[in-house]
Amino acid sequence: MSKTWIKIFAAFFYLGYFPVAPGTLASLLGMGLSLLLGKSPAWYVGVALVVLLLGFGTAGKMEKIAGEKDPSCVVIDEVAGSLVAFFLLPQTAPVLVTTFFLFRAFDMFKIYPINRCEAFPGSVGIMTDDLVAGFYTNITMQMAIRLAGLPADWI
Repeated sequence: MSKTWIKIFAAFFYLGYFPVAPGTLASLLGMGLSLLLGKSPAWYVGVALVVLLLGFGTAGKMEKIAGEKDPSCVVIDEVAGSLVAFFLLPQTAPVLVTTFFLFRAFDMFKIYPINRCEAFPGSVGIMTDDLVAGFYTNITMQMAIRLAGLPADWI
């Protein structure tokens, strides 16, 4: 894959070069993708797998191109993590907003073992911390929705 394609995919179509909060913007885009794909779990999983494969295939290479560990222009990890965070959650405003902020909090504060994932080299380190943050977010939201006593068919 050429350097141009690596930059396009790792920065998620150059979104990573946005001057202010590119990771937050990429997370919002992930939420938008989840809204578009939410009614079709098969499409959702398919798109998520493509994003995952592109992320694992390009993030580490972009790290070498940029000459720094986990460069801020790499945001495909935030898109992948947010797709995990929003998977099979109700598409209501309260759930979307809460999920978005919870995912950003897990991603920024990197509670255990998210903080350990960053230590892995290359794409694995870049991608896994956001995927674990997305997993934590999804599990937390699934439990909160059930503890709130919402009916199963609401989901």
